[in-house]
Amino acid sequence: MHGLQKQSVLGDLRAQIAAIEKRPVLAEGAAMLRETAGAGFLVAPPGLMHEVHAEETRNAAMGLAFALGQARTLIKPERPAVFFMQLMHEAQQQGLPYGAGLASFGFDPHDLVFVRVKTINELLWAQEEALGCKAVAAVIADIGGAPKVFDFTASRRLAMRAASGGASLFVLRYGAGREASAAQLRWRIEPAVSGEMRFDPRAPGTPRWQVTLERNRLGLAGKTHETSWLSWKNGFELAGNRKRPPAGRVAGRGAALPGAVPAVLGRRLQQTA
Repeated sequence: MHGLQKQSVLGDLRAQIAAIEKRPVLAEGAAMLRETAGAGFLVAPPGLMHEVHAEETRNAAMGLAFALGQARTLIKPERPAVFFMQLMHEAQQQGLPYGAGLASFGFDPHDLVFVRVKTINELLWAQEEALGCKAVAAVIADIGGAPKVFDFTASRRLAMRAASGGASLFVLRYGAGREASAAQLRWRIEPAVSGEMRFDPRAPGTPRWQVTLERNRLGLAGKTHETSWLSWKNGFELAGNRKRPPAGRVAGRGAALPGAVPAVLGRRLQQTA
């Protein structure tokens, strides 16, 4: 290939990349975030790449719950599936989402597809293939450590795939480090003081998290580095505010205790959970 031909091919590729990055989903993303920001929680549009960071691995469940809460808003009749992907050896340590727990928080376990692979290369390939499927609403990829193959180039490829396919990608990461990536939104998840318990002010109540938007490439001014204090409300509907929750709890306030939840045991026996 001659030099002029190479320049022409490169020019065409740059034009295609620019067209993908300027898709309406990205242009409308800031407007959608602006509309939902008043409700106290940012709900992102589809077709984006998110990074969800937890400083410690023991807080991985918070990051997964946050990603599932976001993914739940993207499920539609024509896009009913959410993929959860892990490496096999990490799945043995981190565990898997519990079906009954998902159902109790309003997420249908039948909508969640589990994928476990042996290598990080297979995991990246699986993400790209799932993002290209028109029946997939979101892909959640649990990636521990800092694998070299998951560099900026790989993340940019996944971000472009998400934009072109219309499905969102949520990458769960752990640790204080932040590698360069093409994610449009980066969230930091930290534990916060739990809510109030009506009948025992010293007992832990509704779980709360501190969620900080560290990166925002959608052009929504004033939202980067802003912190929201979120808590569970009506399942996976997350409600929060931007004020630190009170350190103490007051007796006589808050929601009543939930009813007993029967847990099905072997031989159809019942036990109150």
